Amino acid sequence: MNDSARVLEGRHALVTGGARGIGLACARALQQRGAVLTLLGRDRAALDAAVASLAGQGPVRAVAADIADQASVQAAFEQAGQDAGPVGILVNNAGQAVSQRFERTDAALWQTMLAVNLTGTYHCTQAALPGMLAAGWGRIINVASTAGLIGYAYVSAYCAAKHGVVGLTRALALETARKGVTVNAVCPGFTETDIVRSAVDNIMQKTGRSADQARAELASRNPQGRLVQPDEVAEAVAWLALPSSASVNGQAIAIDGGEVMPG
Repeated sequence: MNDSARVLEGRHALVTGGARGIGLACARALQQRGAVLTLLGRDRAALDAAVASLAGQGPVRAVAADIADQASVQAAFEQAGQDAGPVGILVNNAGQAVSQRFERTDAALWQTMLAVNLTGTYHCTQAALPGMLAAGWGRIINVASTAGLIGYAYVSAYCAAKHGVVGLTRALALETARKGVTVNAVCPGFTETDIVRSAVDNIMQKTGRSADQARAELASRNPQGRLVQPDEVAEAVAWLALPSSASVNGQAIAIDGGEVMPG
């Protein structure tokens, strides 16, 4: 990407779950547009490897934190702010999915799904928003899921959490609409990530199908007959971060080949 396209030059972008998959793809897309990067995650070794893969393309650092822990998040954001200034672009990407029948979904699993997928988004947004409001500019982009728009069997807790992320997106977008801060969500369908690889393993174990058959089952939900690629999600995230996307606010954009269409 040429210098004329570096429209986010100097903006500090923090990506949660930034060490791999969609998060790393988002970090790369934002870096290509000039953003100063902070990657946040729990796995220090994976974060360091991700930073190494992005080195030489622009400023990038990593902070370790558990997004389900408010104190951990606050400390990480304070460190990131000291290193690179207030966060202007927040990508709430970190998430986890566990498949289980509802009647076997115990309170511990339910709370874990809410903590990682919904409360973590709340913690990170609370940490980033004051700086955005003070600057009069900000972009909050939540990586939700088509599970935040429709239902899927055997992942009720995950669906509930992602529906919550979409609801939070829409509510906060109204609160910040006149303050220079936009809040949007992208909702990927089944995407080539660790979550989908875990889903493939689960299908294989429970049904005896091969890996190719399990992947084909997930891909069949997409009218295009394929899995979404992380870079495709990242391009949508990067677009939402642009200054020229200021009128896009409170949206939950499906990245799914046409699986979910508004009625």
